Amino acid sequence: MIAYDRLPGGEESFPVVAVFIVFVVLAMFLGLWLAPERDTPGDFFVSERRLSAVRNGFAMFGDYVSAATVLGTPGLIALTGYDGLVYLTGPIVGCVILMFLLAEPVHSTGRFTIGDSLARRLRPRPVYVAASVSTLVICLLYLIVQMVGAGSIAASILGIPGMVPRRVVVCAVGLLMIMYVLIGGMRATTAMQMIKAVLLLITMASLAVWVLGRFGFDPSALLSAAVDNGGGGEDLLRPGARFGGDHGGFDLLSLELALALGTAGLPHVLMRLGAVSTAVKARKSVQLTIWLTSAVCLMAGVLGFGAAALVGRDAIVADSPAGNTAVPLLADRLGGLPLVSLVSCVAFATILAVVAGVTLAAATSLSHDLYVTVIKRGAASEKREVAVARGAVVAIGVTATTLSLYAQNISISFLAGLAFALAASANLPALLYSTYWPGFTTRGATWSIYGGLASSVLLVLLSPDVTGSPTALLPHLDLAVFPLHNPALVSVPIGFLLGWLGSVRDTRETGGAPYAETEVRALTGAGGRD
Repeated sequence: MIAYDRLPGGEESFPVVAVFIVFVVLAMFLGLWLAPERDTPGDFFVSERRLSAVRNGFAMFGDYVSAATVLGTPGLIALTGYDGLVYLTGPIVGCVILMFLLAEPVHSTGRFTIGDSLARRLRPRPVYVAASVSTLVICLLYLIVQMVGAGSIAASILGIPGMVPRRVVVCAVGLLMIMYVLIGGMRATTAMQMIKAVLLLITMASLAVWVLGRFGFDPSALLSAAVDNGGGGEDLLRPGARFGGDHGGFDLLSLELALALGTAGLPHVLMRLGAVSTAVKARKSVQLTIWLTSAVCLMAGVLGFGAAALVGRDAIVADSPAGNTAVPLLADRLGGLPLVSLVSCVAFATILAVVAGVTLAAATSLSHDLYVTVIKRGAASEKREVAVARGAVVAIGVTATTLSLYAQNISISFLAGLAFALAASANLPALLYSTYWPGFTTRGATWSIYGGLASSVLLVLLSPDVTGSPTALLPHLDLAVFPLHNPALVSVPIGFLLGWLGSVRDTRETGGAPYAETEVRALTGAGGRD
């Protein structure tokens, strides 16, 4: 077991800072080199759909695997053991759902955003507004997840105590995010995500092999050491450490539902489907993402139990009560400062790559959905559309950075689970209904999106994570009338129910020709994303 204050601080943190600065400078040069050739929406938003399936698959993996997977999930496994594993299985199932149900139809019926897919057969203005609101809420929450991860790394890796250095690093990451997306758009974002993907795979694989090597490559020996040194005893390998009590089973099911269904509704992941030229390539991109995500999730499990065995619960909690720094602490225990430097840079690369993709998706929705389609009714020029998107990048980056400054002590896995619940409750029902149900109408779409969002947010505000418990955000208040920590078990059915109810009560619209055209596009890929 190591003490949490062994991580580098003061002069010892200089190598970490130096390596990170070099990485940032190289990333900026890459962004300049890969800046869009033409200042058009197609180039800035989706790289003119010229990516190969392999490149897009690696980039989608880079978009999808965030700070929550790299930092938060191993920390939760180290602290809660068995119950933390749900954060690994859910994302894999989610990618499978995306591949079989939505990858090809969304590519064929959309252009840049979720709103494009819905507006193919529904009245454009209402669904564009609803889809944009949903996209912005989900993207802002997901950006906060990444910023909290950046703050957690700064506090421990740089070895400077207090909230001030966290906030400085968060602001720096926010500034880098804004600059990178402004300069490079989808081209540079894709390159960053591919580099991040390769670095992440190599680093996590090396750490996992190193951990297993400490125990003779015997998984049972690793688990036994985790039980002995992790502070939880045999309970570490049993359900209940995190999802215990009278509602533990429902809590577990709700989180699993959010992670499995939310993947297919994440705006930045869906936007990736438009970066390739055909629906078949879109499906192959998701297929590659599944394999890469499965590998990383397996490695994250090894690192989580390795942190419990080699670092110990007390040291992890002392450094970060939410467990967000378990992997850096493990790296210090295994290889000291050089390995900590490598892990910190890969973690920062992960955060920068994801925030770039999420910011681009949110800015695209603001510019394309709200400004061009709703406000200008399609009359804006392409140059103006891209200019508004760049302005939106600044606004979204500043907003997300500011909000994240007040969320530095929140578990990033909790925040990520909430983002997935919002995506599963608001976006997924509308997309599935629009693709597969002829009777779906504009009212059904708006009711589904707004209802899914509102119910998710309300249930979270009334949950034990916000009030009513010593570990809640507002521990001195008690409004926790909803017993579950994740709202998906209730909010997802509400989203589907409202989509159906709004449609059957809307007698002004029927499937008709718009649905027939959508169905042909979804099944054949004809005219995809024109």
